[in-house]
Amino acid sequence: MTEYVELNIDARGVATLTLNRPEKHNAFDYKLIAELTGKLKQLDGDPAVRVVVLTGAGKSFSAGADLNWMRSMADYSEEQNRDDSLALAELMAVLDGLSRPTIARVNGAVFGGGVGLVACCDIAVGTPYAKMALTEVKLGLVPAVIAPYVVRAIGPRQARRHFQTAEVMPAETAQAIGLLHEVASPEELDGRVEAFVAALLQAGPEALAAAKKLVVMTDAASTEEHETLKRETAALIARMRVSEEGQEGLSAFLEKRKPAWTDKDN
Repeated sequence: MTEYVELNIDARGVATLTLNRPEKHNAFDYKLIAELTGKLKQLDGDPAVRVVVLTGAGKSFSAGADLNWMRSMADYSEEQNRDDSLALAELMAVLDGLSRPTIARVNGAVFGGGVGLVACCDIAVGTPYAKMALTEVKLGLVPAVIAPYVVRAIGPRQARRHFQTAEVMPAETAQAIGLLHEVASPEELDGRVEAFVAALLQAGPEALAAAKKLVVMTDAASTEEHETLKRETAALIARMRVSEEGQEGLSAFLEKRKPAWTDKDN
């Protein structure tokens, strides 16, 4: 069976995870979420792994949730949707809390939940083609599960704008608001990622893990609050998916028509 997430570990202990659904722009479904979560946990338990790089196969980094998969979930109960959303919440929590430094190699477009993956990584480098958008409201949904990580990355002021407008932002804007640390040409992307890898390999592994924990420690929310937030955001997106508006938004997208709440003349 084809793996949705490819893993390569080099002799230095640098692990590269590649989202491998290029024909679907590396969109999430339950299988990709489970594979990525499992492999991240595997890497976190491997003392030989020093750095983790996350990237996408093909032209896109990740298009977020596979909408056909989401449409099938919209037919499930709210409780079933909550369980499904908790799996995505667990993925984000595992990536965010990984004890190894993480680098997002953003090779192309990033939409919806894919933005959450970028926000969860410690360092993010993208090409000029790494346009980003939080498009959930166009489907009658909200970026609930990824919100804690995205808001932390860009701040509440920018989040108010981008959560509601769903506008596509160029890589330069993503860098300006904090989603990307650097923008590099496609020819320079691997070189910039390698420069960060080289810098991280010069640091003590235990010091890197402690430095990461230090940031979490000084953050406003406690560990207990993060767990509560994970469950509350999963419950919110579950409610939105089974709501009349969420069903209409997903149906309109899949049927290639405008949803009922839009001005059909524009």
